[in-house]
Amino acid sequence: MTILVQIPPVLRYECGGARELAVAAATVRAALLQLKRDYPDLYRNVCDETGAVRRHVNLFVNNSFLYQRDGLDTELVSGDVLHIMPAVSGG
Repeated sequence: MTILVQIPPVLRYECGGARELAVAAATVRAALLQLKRDYPDLYRNVCDETGAVRRHVNLFVNNSFLYQRDGLDTELVSGDVLHIMPAVSGG
């Protein structure tokens, strides 16, 4: 099954400028591991050295916040979209 990973502008330089990437994965964890293999610099911006999603990054599957579902074990189906959204802050 193929899902799309939407890449925010701030991280596109880590994957050759791509706006989205097609990934074959059954879970969010598997999708992130595929990113780790294919785009290690992008992965390091999304996940820390333990494989956990960084505190300043939010992940959504379609319109649902990842942690309102099953976290990294959230199952994916063909056509799902995984959105990577870095937190924005300032003052």
